[in-house]
Amino acid sequence: MLKQLKIQHDDREILLTVIRSSRKSIGLEVRSGKDVLVRIPNRLQDSEVEKFVEKHRKWILEKTELMQSRKNTCNSTGAVPAEKLPPEEIEKIKEKIGDRVKYYSQVMGVTVGRITIRNQKTRWGSCSAKGNVNFNYQLYYLPEELLDYVVIHELAHRSHMDHSGEFWSEVEKYCPDYRRRRKQLKSYDLV
Repeated sequence: MLKQLKIQHDDREILLTVIRSSRKSIGLEVRSGKDVLVRIPNRLQDSEVEKFVEKHRKWILEKTELMQSRKNTCNSTGAVPAEKLPPEEIEKIKEKIGDRVKYYSQVMGVTVGRITIRNQKTRWGSCSAKGNVNFNYQLYYLPEELLDYVVIHELAHRSHMDHSGEFWSEVEKYCPDYRRRRKQLKSYDLV
C-alpha cells in the first residue's frame, strides 16, 4: 500500500505523503515548498493515486514553488519555541489572548465555549460549531492589531460558520481595515 511518492523536477525533490481515510474524494494539501499531503479514500488503488498525482504534477510544482518563495520572504513571529516556554510566559499568553476574546465577545454580542491556546503548525485560529475557539500561541508575539483581527475573525464564525459575504461583512463591522491586517498577517510564517 502506497504511503509516499516523490516528484523530481530539475534540482527539486517534492515528497508526497499519502493519507488514507474514509473520505470519498482525493485531496491535495501543500504544506511547504517540499511537502505535500495526498488524502485519498481507503480503497483507492495505488495506480489511481499515481495517475492523479501525475495529472496534477504541474499544479503541485507551481504551488510548492509558491510556498517556498513565500517562506523565503516571510517575517518571523519572534516566538519562543513552544517547548522552551516557561510557565509564567504561558500564563501571560493565555491571559492576553483570553482578555481580547472576552472583550470582543462582549462587543460583538457572541458567546464562546472553551478558549484554547495551542501550537498549531498551519493556523492562527479556529472556531468549532460548538463555539470553542483555538488560537495559536504565536499571536502573542505579533502586533496587537493582528491578534485582534484573528480574534474578530474567529468570533465572526459564531454568527457565520463559513467565509461568505455575510461573514466578511461581520468582520468588517469590527475591523474596517481587515483586508490590510489579513495581508500583513500573511507576511508572517509560523515556526
